Amino acid sequence: MNWYLNVLKQYAVFKGRARRKEYWFFILFNLIASVVLTAIDFMTGLLDAELGIGLLSGLYSLAVLVPSLAVTVRRLHDTDRSGWWLLIGLVPLLGAIVLLVFMLLDGTPGDNQHGANPKGVAA
Repeated sequence: MNWYLNVLKQYAVFKGRARRKEYWFFILFNLIASVVLTAIDFMTGLLDAELGIGLLSGLYSLAVLVPSLAVTVRRLHDTDRSGWWLLIGLVPLLGAIVLLVFMLLDGTPGDNQHGANPKGVAA
């Protein structure tokens, strides 16, 4: 849970680096929260079947949009890539696969152009 809260505390920090662990724990807790809120929307009748989103889950999605972008950019920085690589996700299917691979790669050991190694281990 601390990984999730740390990302929210740095909600608009697009500089620096983020470890794989930080990124994937944020994604995991984000997914769990979205599923729970969608279930609550469904049970309370707040879910719009045509749009596939409810009031609570929609508000939550808007609230974590900027932190999600920020942690993704920091994760790209950890692999020594520019945050602009995030735009490759706009390419249907292929872009998502490329981003997934980037998110799964280990960060560059030691310092890189985006800052110090978040693992604290220099190679």
